Amino acid sequence: MIRSNTLKYVEEIDYLDEAKQVFDTEIIALQKLRDSLDENFNNILKTIVECKGKVIITGMGKSGHIGHKIAATMASLGTSSFFLHPAEALHGDLGMIDKKDVVIAISYSGESEEITRMLTNIKVIGATLVAISGNVASSLVKYSDFSQIFPAFEEACYLHLAPTSSTTAALVFGDALAVVASRVNGFNQSSYGLYHPAGSLGKKLFVKV
Repeated sequence: MIRSNTLKYVEEIDYLDEAKQVFDTEIIALQKLRDSLDENFNNILKTIVECKGKVIITGMGKSGHIGHKIAATMASLGTSSFFLHPAEALHGDLGMIDKKDVVIAISYSGESEEITRMLTNIKVIGATLVAISGNVASSLVKYSDFSQIFPAFEEACYLHLAPTSSTTAALVFGDALAVVASRVNGFNQSSYGLYHPAGSLGKKLFVKV
């Protein structure tokens, strides 16, 4: 009986309308973030471009998945970068961080336990800490040298709970950092081909018949 009621409820949903609402909500979030970009973006970008070590991305849960992608995009566009899982960091992988590094921590609440437990150690190590968060009063932001605070927007989840708009915003913000940094660093097609030897462009540039 419960299954039947559930199916009846689902059948009454306009699937396309629901999907479009998700798109609309996330587009609005991106527009708000774009319009809020200011000197904080410039400061973070300058820190990345001038980094003498590695750019290390960290985040827990869905933010961690986004962090993986940001690190991969930066690396493919010429910024030495890798993802550090915060739980593993608390069990020894903090040793991967050096004082010459820039650590970018992603946490919408700014209070993820695994992230906040790293903060004191990162500061003692001496690395530059960058926060990407939606909470200006959070522990993460307070400990950070630089921060990007997201403007208020709704999650696209109909419960307004699951990370959706916030993770999309973090992803696009990371893309902006990676792409602008690559341009500042003079990254070009030859550079791209060097880092993508299995891709069609890499083969055109480096493989001779």
